[in-house]
Amino acid sequence: MSGNNGGPWGGGGSGGGDDDNRGGGRKPGGEGPQIPEIDELVKKGQEQLRVLMGGRGGGGRGNKGDSGGPKFTRGTFGLGFLALIGLWAFASFYSVKPEEKSVELFLGEFLEIGNPGLNFAPWPVVSAEVIPVTREQTEDIGVGARGSDAGLMLTGDENIVDIDFQVVWNINDPAKFLFNLAEPVLTIRAVSESAMREIVAQSELAPILNRDRESIATRLLELIQLTLDSYSSGVTIVRVNFDRADPPETVIASFRDVQAAEQERDRLQKQADAYANQVLAGARGEAAQVLEQAEGYRARVVNEAEGEASRFSAVLGEYLKAPEVTRRRLYIETMEEVLGNVDKMIIDGDSFGEGGQGVVPYLPLNELRRSGGNN
Repeated sequence: MSGNNGGPWGGGGSGGGDDDNRGGGRKPGGEGPQIPEIDELVKKGQEQLRVLMGGRGGGGRGNKGDSGGPKFTRGTFGLGFLALIGLWAFASFYSVKPEEKSVELFLGEFLEIGNPGLNFAPWPVVSAEVIPVTREQTEDIGVGARGSDAGLMLTGDENIVDIDFQVVWNINDPAKFLFNLAEPVLTIRAVSESAMREIVAQSELAPILNRDRESIATRLLELIQLTLDSYSSGVTIVRVNFDRADPPETVIASFRDVQAAEQERDRLQKQADAYANQVLAGARGEAAQVLEQAEGYRARVVNEAEGEASRFSAVLGEYLKAPEVTRRRLYIETMEEVLGNVDKMIIDGDSFGEGGQGVVPYLPLNELRRSGGNN
């Protein structure tokens, strides 16, 4: 029985030889090199780990009573505490760029505004949101930005216009921007589009396409800013760029034909107005001329009548003084006026009387006058 107690495999050998092999790590019989046991290697590793963790080494086999795990000393806890402080400081200090501002929150509620530079917000009770305030941000609204129907708007004269415009904005109050607007970008976009539709609905198509773009952009900026201020949004509208205003793509060819017809109508109307002005000016000139002639004729007739009346009054005065002489003079003047331009022959009355011969000598007075006039 004693010969079978040498090992688990029933190998032979004395009990003493087996003990020497387990204790000294040698092969049976003392032959060959020495090989360390696994238990010894594990113990040496544990010893080195205790030294690294701040403990003291066991120094040999006499430390069989020591525990196999690492030991935590004051130095270990100190290093851990310093590491935690470093992580806390890293989470608490933050920097803000010159174009930014920060909003500090104490347990989720507004605390203060952080200025550019290094700021301190003790984590976790205080957190910070860094927001760019001077950087200009843009929102494009219209066909190019959101699809074929985004910029289609109805004008006041029941036409449809396709508008593209750009809204440039920045932040003037980070706290209002952060707390009063749930979706700032969507809010600015919706307000801008609504304001443009309101302005377009109050205007006609032709001014929008031609001359009123600048005034529309100015009104649009004021209306957007007024609406956002009513929301306490903390947003400033820097400018509005009115990029394009055209008829819808589906009817642009017909619209151009209509514009060409309107231009032709305007041209013909201007020609008609010019002709009407020319004719009217001529008619007015002729009317003025006729009026002047009538005024002259009236003045002449009145003056002649006044002259005749004056002459008659003078003749009447002379007639009252010498009726017979005046009557004879009037008769002579009248006969002179009547017979002055008449061809006449004067015959002596005695030739037809009782003592006359009754023969009138032929005297071609008319021919004599003609011949005398020709000569």
